[in-house]
Amino acid sequence: MIRTALAICAAAAAALSAIPAAAAPLCDDLQFSGLLAACNRGEPIAVTLASGKPLAESGVTLESGAYYELEITADGSAELALSGAEFFHAIWINEVVINDIEIRPLGLSSFEFDDAGTASLSFIAIKPGSYALSIPGTTGASQRLEITIR
Repeated sequence: MIRTALAICAAAAAALSAIPAAAAPLCDDLQFSGLLAACNRGEPIAVTLASGKPLAESGVTLESGAYYELEITADGSAELALSGAEFFHAIWINEVVINDIEIRPLGLSSFEFDDAGTASLSFIAIKPGSYALSIPGTTGASQRLEITIR
């Protein structure tokens, strides 16, 4: 039984050493609030809400356990919303910032912009899967942002 446990540990160590360094940033010491540490941050995600323009240039792949910031900017050309309840339920939301006001919600289902403005959402990706943020009532591929958490 001890040999089996040692074999499992050796296999796990070998698998971890095979992961490229760029796949997930490692912190020397992830302690309390370590998930929010600078070394655990992914690239920022930008979404633009504008009438007739795509939400983003391409889809996004996130690492489960990494910290991200999503910046949603509306140009005011139309009253537009961004929905994605399944995605919002697959992440842990740290805060939403609107006009320098920090909000720490228990959950979200959508954002709606009546005028031009920016909202920033900081979060930790949790549940692996495929999700989408989209403008409600639209069917075009450019009005949808595909997000994968792995």
